[in-house]
Amino acid sequence: MTPERVAAGHLPGLAAADVQWHTLAFGAGGARVEVDVPVLTGGQMQALARRVKAASREHLQPLAVSRIVQIVDAAIARLLDPRDPYRRQAERLLPAITGYDAEMVRLGLSSYLQTFRAPQLHRFVAEDFANPKVLDEFQPAAKGGAVRAFGPELLVHSWAGNVPALPVWSLVCGLLVKAGNIGKLPSAEPLFASLFARLLAEVHPPLAECLAIVWWQGGDRAASDALFAQADTVLAYGGNRAIEQVRQQLPVTTRFLPYGHKLGFGLIGRAALDSQRAAATARLAAHDVVRYEQQGCYSPHLFYVERGGRVSPREFAQYLASELANLQRRYPRRALALEDAAALAGWRQASELRTLAAGGGELLGAGDVAWAVAYADAPQPLAPTAGHRSIQVVAIDRLDDAVALVAPHASFLQTAGIAAEPAELFRLSALLGRAGVTRVAAVGSMTAPEAGWHHDGRFNLLDLVRMVEIEQSAERAADRLAPYAQEGGA
Repeated sequence: MTPERVAAGHLPGLAAADVQWHTLAFGAGGARVEVDVPVLTGGQMQALARRVKAASREHLQPLAVSRIVQIVDAAIARLLDPRDPYRRQAERLLPAITGYDAEMVRLGLSSYLQTFRAPQLHRFVAEDFANPKVLDEFQPAAKGGAVRAFGPELLVHSWAGNVPALPVWSLVCGLLVKAGNIGKLPSAEPLFASLFARLLAEVHPPLAECLAIVWWQGGDRAASDALFAQADTVLAYGGNRAIEQVRQQLPVTTRFLPYGHKLGFGLIGRAALDSQRAAATARLAAHDVVRYEQQGCYSPHLFYVERGGRVSPREFAQYLASELANLQRRYPRRALALEDAAALAGWRQASELRTLAAGGGELLGAGDVAWAVAYADAPQPLAPTAGHRSIQVVAIDRLDDAVALVAPHASFLQTAGIAAEPAELFRLSALLGRAGVTRVAAVGSMTAPEAGWHHDGRFNLLDLVRMVEIEQSAERAADRLAPYAQEGGA
């Protein structure tokens, strides 16, 4: 079968013929795709950064933030339209590029993109700015004087390719603070950011010059150094080793916002373990496990299940295994690379050995099935599984017991899913927050953050801007120099 060939990237001011191209080959489910990614010289990267900064000063910075919301909303509306050419291309190519099930990709895109519609974006801005007009002009400050927020002239994004369409999040953040944006494509998924940039340029042509999508081979210091030297702020996503490599390349004066490796987990209280709720809770937990094969920073690797419910923790593990088997029939797991298959086999073997050593445990899904549930009857510390639908279920006497088991890993904590009654939800959230958790979600929603969530406990927009203040003393001094003040003194 002849592979479908597409070009990635968005390079304002650069002709395709003037750029070298590198081909990334993908294939899954019988489909083959070749993606050509641009390889820029240091000089080309430097000129591109200057062009994007100049265009952003002219076309993006004068726009009201409400107008930027309208533009993004119009682009997202097209991506949500199943008849739109961009949406159809994404649905056709992403399964072959990522290996994810086509229906999972379709449903995942629709769910994710809805968080970028206009109402959600307005909430997104309001979450960080009590008065969003500070992004447009000086506004009165509560302490007196006036204040305005200025985004960076050039915001550089280094994206990870673990979840399709993930770059939309930071790119929209950059647009909302009116920064010039240049994003570095991940080799694992170089398509969606390119499509989104081109679509934005169609919806509002002046934006075409205000952002760029580039790529470079790991270790290509000429291109990366040229770009990082121009950046005011750098956002980086990925594993901790990749994050550290970016950090080492940055000038000391560059603002650096890293989003590294995290581990998600869930708490299942006895209130969710009666004969009616337990199966439904297991079904929700299974969706969190299956969605994008636990590759997101918010994906669960372990569920702590409280004893004392009508359904025991062991029975819950069996329910979860049954739901994973059902979802495998609906959304087959993607084919594993050799290193992923080896890691999964190693995790299964280690789980079986722990089960034999500790006693009372069980490994569900042994053999060639495309999922695995390791049940432990004694407390276990939080630890990553091999992903790809492998999950640990651990019985505990009280939900509070989980706090001490996850607290030693505070730097890796982010999302906790909780299935418990209201009083327990808020009490446990306080304990988990002190331990390092930054997001508490419902089981079933762990992998679908709400618009405006504080990623890793930080501000999405506020962390990108500089606040410029006009103090009251400057206002009073200006008043004394005004023509009306001189007339009054005559």
